[in-house]
Amino acid sequence: MKCVTAALLAAGLALGLSAAAQAADVKFDLVNNSARAITNFYTSPTDTTNWEEDVLGEDTVAPGATDTITISTDGDQCSYDMRFIMEDKAELIEKAVNVCQLSSYTLTDAK
Repeated sequence: MKCVTAALLAAGLALGLSAAAQAADVKFDLVNNSARAITNFYTSPTDTTNWEEDVLGEDTVAPGATDTITISTDGDQCSYDMRFIMEDKAELIEKAVNVCQLSSYTLTDAK
């Protein structure tokens, strides 16, 4: 009975560690070096066609300001598309950004 219990405990522990390894939060600084405020910021894995919810929520990132961004990934997905909506309603899209390797992302008017 002890062997079965130990095996079940080990299997449960392995499954728990596997699930924990799959879920990950990626954090990076979003630096707004443009002349306009960022009012909305959306991300989505590059293999999907829909944008996820607005990362900023009610917040904005003023020109010259920096905000810490957190994206929840499944651990294996690092390539994300980014969509920025500026205060003048201009839209900027950056494709296939590896968020797992970011410490910061700088948005400029040239993008």
